[in-house]
Amino acid sequence: MKKLLFIVLTAVTLNATAQSQKEQYFKLTRTGFNEKNAFTTTAFVEQFFRLPGNKGFDASIYRVEEILKKAGYVLQSKDEFEAPLTYRIEKRKMKNDAWEPVDANISIVGESMPLQSFKTNRNMIPINCVSTPAEGVTAEVIFINKASKEDLAGKDLKGKIVFGELPAQRLASFAAKAGAVGVLGFTLPSYNQPTKHTTSIQFSAMQPNAGIWVLFLSYASKERLKEACLKGKVELKVNITTKTYPAEELTIVANVRGSIKPQERFVYSAHVQEPGANDNASGVGTLAEMARLTAQLVKNGKLKPQRSLTFLWGDEITSTRRYIVEDSTRAKGILWGMSLDMVGEDTEKTGGTFLLEKMPDPSAIWTRGEDKHSEWGAGDVKEKDLFPHYFNDFVFDICKAQGKFANWTVKFNPFEGGSDHTPFLQNKIPGLLMWHFTDVFYHTDNDRIDKVSPKTMKNVGVSALTAAYTLITADENTASATVTQIKEDALTRLKTEFELSKKAIAEGKPANDEKHIIEVWGKWYVDALATIGKLAVNPQTTRVGSSIKVATLAIEKQTQAYLEQLGK
Repeated sequence: MKKLLFIVLTAVTLNATAQSQKEQYFKLTRTGFNEKNAFTTTAFVEQFFRLPGNKGFDASIYRVEEILKKAGYVLQSKDEFEAPLTYRIEKRKMKNDAWEPVDANISIVGESMPLQSFKTNRNMIPINCVSTPAEGVTAEVIFINKASKEDLAGKDLKGKIVFGELPAQRLASFAAKAGAVGVLGFTLPSYNQPTKHTTSIQFSAMQPNAGIWVLFLSYASKERLKEACLKGKVELKVNITTKTYPAEELTIVANVRGSIKPQERFVYSAHVQEPGANDNASGVGTLAEMARLTAQLVKNGKLKPQRSLTFLWGDEITSTRRYIVEDSTRAKGILWGMSLDMVGEDTEKTGGTFLLEKMPDPSAIWTRGEDKHSEWGAGDVKEKDLFPHYFNDFVFDICKAQGKFANWTVKFNPFEGGSDHTPFLQNKIPGLLMWHFTDVFYHTDNDRIDKVSPKTMKNVGVSALTAAYTLITADENTASATVTQIKEDALTRLKTEFELSKKAIAEGKPANDEKHIIEVWGKWYVDALATIGKLAVNPQTTRVGSSIKVATLAIEKQTQAYLEQLGK
């Protein structure tokens, strides 16, 4: 009895100690994260149409550099660990010229009000589009509807502007061959709600050197032009100005040196390119404020990192993948990666709920119950792709704690891919995505600063920092508490999956298939528990390993019990 009481009291003490560590960091991040700073940086970045090498992209990188220098990061001259706080700007010559949109206008000849203007629709010019002559182009527009053979029969397109209710890129090839001077097209996913948000245009690219200019129309512009064309002959005046120039691709990397295991690190990534405010000026601004606060806490001694912390801003996926694969020794020390993408949403305006996208767990294969994919869509995940790790539950638990504290809605989605967390996972490094979806303004020119919430950026920044601070200073108490957390999460998930499988069998689903789902979930969590063995920075005893064994037995026992019940 005394031995049992001792074990219980020890477990309670360890959990309280670990919890106080998280609470300590919550206090620091909640007090220190300045959402006004994050919002100001976001507002600066969102004014540009940002692509690698262009002036807006570079201005954003150099704005981050200003913030880092003011916070106390010093320019790296030899290596990233030559000082406690360092940064560097990596420059790479680009194979292709940088592209920059400048201006565009479409007017119906004879009407005073422009059909569409770059000033209000900055996504109307596709990436890689060329300029018209300085005086513009005036030509008859030919409406071809769906571009079928019947639509094109007998139509002379030479010197004309081709207009259709379909993606402009699909029209460009045959229009150029037919001698047309330009193309106008329309397409928007249903989640952008084009009939409600009638001025939205998604940014996209066209084939370089297509031999023709292309412009995108909003729903409102498309309907207005279509109505005019159905009434009779229509001429348009079109002006497009774009720039191309040789450039370098910039990536900025900041490092906070760990005192005990500096080669082991947590890496954040926020991509700079794309023209939106939430996507992804908000990620740039949030991460910049996170880096500033981290420097402040290190300098005043309130944060003493034992592992290193890295902040990275660059070209989506490309910069993150390059950071991982270019240095195999460095890559071995990356223990966690996190992508901040679309993290500033005013959800009342955008409709996009905050989501933590999980690493591949069985819910990415068997998506049921409360699990739900976003409208981005499911990835092609097989059992061989599953990535068991404590990181999923560890970070989600912290997000939920901040959600409860700040009345902030926090949800998750199964793995889908498509952002800077993907290169981490592809290189067998735990990686998570913080984002919002489904956003009705996603990738459109209505994704502007008025859709950004400073409060949301603070909630995301606080959660992301608290998770990293805890992990880069984790001791045995934190590791033991994480074992307890993962075990509880596993048992909760197994119970949920058991109830779902029991119902599925009652409805006629094969029992063996349902039992397999339970088996995979049980194994996933057993394997996730094993990864906690390396969580503590400097373990002194074997008690974490012992607690993992006890938790593993509990999960295996419950898994077997559910399998036996399903087999009856």
